[in-house]
Amino acid sequence: MSMARFLVVLLVGGTLLAGVGAWYLTVYAYYDRLPAQDTVLLTPLGAAAAQDHPVTDFEGIDSDSSPIRYRACFTLDADPAQFTPYPDAAPLIAPNWFDCFDAHAIGAALEEGRATAILGQGHLEYGIDRVVAVFPDGRAFAWHQINPCGEAHFDGDPLPPGCPPPPDR
Repeated sequence: MSMARFLVVLLVGGTLLAGVGAWYLTVYAYYDRLPAQDTVLLTPLGAAAAQDHPVTDFEGIDSDSSPIRYRACFTLDADPAQFTPYPDAAPLIAPNWFDCFDAHAIGAALEEGRATAILGQGHLEYGIDRVVAVFPDGRAFAWHQINPCGEAHFDGDPLPPGCPPPPDR
C-alpha cells in the first residue's frame, strides 16, 4: 500500500470513528433513565410554587450535561384547567430509543388544541422551566424549556419585565 493510500484510509477511518463517537455521545452516552416516580411537581393556578401531584406509569430520562435534556412520560389523573397554563410550549426532540416521547406528535396536538400545556415548575434553574403537555385521556409528557427570562439572560440581552434577577456568575 502506498503512503498516499494509507493516509487516505487513515483519514477516512478516523473521520468515520469520530462521527460514530459523536453520534453515540449525543444519543446515548449522556442520558440516564430516571427511577419510577409516583408524583410530579405541577403549578396550580394562582400558586407561588409547584406542588406534588400523583402520577402513574412514569418513564423519564435526564442528563447532567444540559438542563434541557429532561423528558418524561406519565399518566396524570387531574384536570389541566386547575394548573397554570404554559404559553408557547415547544416540546424538544427526545432520543429515538426513548419511544414514549414523540415531540412532533405532542407539538401537533398542542397546536391543534388536542393537548394542554401547563407549567410543571418554573425556574428549575434560572431560565429553565419544566413544561407538561396533558391529553384528555390523562397521558402527559414533560420536558425542560428555556423561558423568555433565560433566552434574554443567555443571549446577554436586557431581561423582560417580571423576570427574577439572574444568579451571580
